[in-house]
Amino acid sequence: MAVKIRLTRMGDKKAPFYRVVVADSRSPRDGKYIDLLGTYNPLTNPAEIKIDNEKAAQWLKNGATPTETAKSVLVKSGAIKTENK
Repeated sequence: MAVKIRLTRMGDKKAPFYRVVVADSRSPRDGKYIDLLGTYNPLTNPAEIKIDNEKAAQWLKNGATPTETAKSVLVKSGAIKTENK
């Protein structure tokens, strides 16, 4: 089973709000998920990111692969360390 860290869309029409979740890669975008890692609200200035970094690091260590968008959110929250070049 391939496990992904991805965003699930919540909120109203034209007012998106996202949950950062761990889900099976075969499940639909807004379908059943395994674990909830946090939330992401892009409408506030600056964007509000609330992530449980310890839980996210544990899932990454266990082999969960983040999508591109989820990876950028995790980098901003500090769950994924990047190398400064």
